[in-house]
Amino acid sequence: MTDTTNIATKLADLQLFQTVLIDAEQTLIKATSDETIRERLEKILNQDRENLSDIQKAVNKLGTNADARSVSQAHAEKVKEMMSGSELTLFDKFFEFELLKHQQTMSGLVLHKAAQSLDDDLQDAMEPLNKVNFENRAHQEILKGVLYFEGTRELAGVEPDMGLWASVEQGIAALKGAVGSATSSS
Repeated sequence: MTDTTNIATKLADLQLFQTVLIDAEQTLIKATSDETIRERLEKILNQDRENLSDIQKAVNKLGTNADARSVSQAHAEKVKEMMSGSELTLFDKFFEFELLKHQQTMSGLVLHKAAQSLDDDLQDAMEPLNKVNFENRAHQEILKGVLYFEGTRELAGVEPDMGLWASVEQGIAALKGAVGSATSSS
């Protein structure tokens, strides 16, 4: 396999899991009765739909198409089963969703870095992933808050302190500041 083929295959995996994330978000929006969580998930869903088109832009710029690996396809099916099934609690489903979002974030970051390490044309092809990676990282911060809320409700049977959302927002602001600082200094 060539470097471009390896990147194309990993990009196909990324695209596959982006659709899994979108499906999971739609399922979780229907499953939660918490209006704040639902609003945050709807915002994530809208961004993830846009991010799917950004991933497609990277595929198009790369110019080499590939299929997602069979192991990725099997994993995607298992996640879909877990999200639509009744074996997991809502907290468990949010936890699985956050793990998938983390996987997506790291995959995008590694793809971008690998392309950057190989040549300028590959780096240029992966440029659309910058926005995707940044938004996925911000989504992880939001999902931490969701996990705290759903976990507290499920494990303790009480409502968590609403001040938690303020700390989540501070985490996202700090992340935006770090990214802004890094991009302006390069």
